[in-house]
Amino acid sequence: MLRTQSLRVFVTVADCGNIRDAAKSLGRTVSAISMTLKQLESHLGAPLFETDRKHTLTALGHEVRKLANDLLREHDRTTERIAAIAAGREGALRIAAVPSVAAQLLPPILTDMLVDHPGIRIELLDTDSASVHMLVETGEVELGIGGKPEPRAGLQFVPLFNDPFRLVCNKNHPLAHATSPLTRADLQGHRLISNKSTIGFPDFRNGDPDVASTLSARNVISLLALVRAGAGATILPALATLSINDDLCSLALDDPTALRTVGFILRQNGNPSPICAAFQNRFLDLIQKAGTTPATEPGLPVIWPDNLT
Repeated sequence: MLRTQSLRVFVTVADCGNIRDAAKSLGRTVSAISMTLKQLESHLGAPLFETDRKHTLTALGHEVRKLANDLLREHDRTTERIAAIAAGREGALRIAAVPSVAAQLLPPILTDMLVDHPGIRIELLDTDSASVHMLVETGEVELGIGGKPEPRAGLQFVPLFNDPFRLVCNKNHPLAHATSPLTRADLQGHRLISNKSTIGFPDFRNGDPDVASTLSARNVISLLALVRAGAGATILPALATLSINDDLCSLALDDPTALRTVGFILRQNGNPSPICAAFQNRFLDLIQKAGTTPATEPGLPVIWPDNLT
């Protein structure tokens, strides 16, 4: 089997026209260069140079030189790309995130990454947490950002921050002018529209008859349209309320347990690519700058909307 290094030695000698200059260029001894050429010619079964002075190529030498140059150029390009991918300068990153994170937290991070790493490609999929879990589990994306998955083999959850639930209603709703955080008792008797986010809200999950919903919407645009039309109020994580219009209200809930925990979803025992690791570090920096830490959950920040506007 021909060795790439042997072909590189041959091409360098052919370019220099003698062994001494080639040895100097390659940083090797004259005897080592001579031995490499002899081994290459022995492997090919024919001489590459007309004389021992190595300044005139044989017909075979001319053909080998041309092909070797092509091979070495491709080899060098490939090794450079491998090194770039390993260093995070090139490569592809596929991320799945819940819509509120995708819309409110990721744009500045991804923009900066494309500036700092112009050779990378990023694909962002925004979907609900259950779909994020599935995309990571099947390997369609390398990293997910969303709610905590149900215990299952193959997934790892790294909690990052808490996102408190808020009530969203139109400005004509009876609760719209509340001057203090709403209690669960305040919600009783009002129609609430359920959505994918309310899976994590205990009263919806447990089917509490006082707050359970007979109307649901999966798409946030449709959900907010229903709220705007007066079909009811809904409960959304604080991050999701940053996109609501002025005709809607976002009201705090007086319940420290009314929150979702958002984190990284990774494949169990997987090693992140360099570009994925770089993204995770940037995301963690953003959380540390935007988050506040309540006394109820030491060490796990809360992302408040005011910190991002």
